Amino acid sequence: MPTLGALSPESGLARLALITAVPVAVFAGLGLATRWWTGQLAAERRARRRLAGTPTPQPLRRPLELVAADLRRLAREVALVPSGTPVARRRGLLAAFDDVLAEAAAALEVPEHLDTVPPSARELERIRLVRALEAAGLVVSG
Repeated sequence: MPTLGALSPESGLARLALITAVPVAVFAGLGLATRWWTGQLAAERRARRRLAGTPTPQPLRRPLELVAADLRRLAREVALVPSGTPVARRRGLLAAFDDVLAEAAAALEVPEHLDTVPPSARELERIRLVRALEAAGLVVSG
């Protein structure tokens, strides 16, 4: 029969948990109080709010050097399409060339109308746009 002063395994485990938890709580409270007293806690909160409110700025468009390199590459590929090439490949190359032409025109603020002209006049608009880009200082053929 257990006596009043005897410890059971359950009370020993509870006592060990209490002995461990009290110093941890005291030191955590002291650390929080120290950060509050020095102003570090408020500075961290301000920094978190500032970072949460402003997203990292992303560039709006690709660098002009990359656009120019793509434009030269695609102009070469469009000019050297061999006969017998599937129509889908030729249309894909022309669509990619049109997209890069429009991107270069937007970067150099050259007006372009590739989307609005009918397909029969699109080749003339490409030629006009290439000449306008070259006049703006972009080397397209080279």
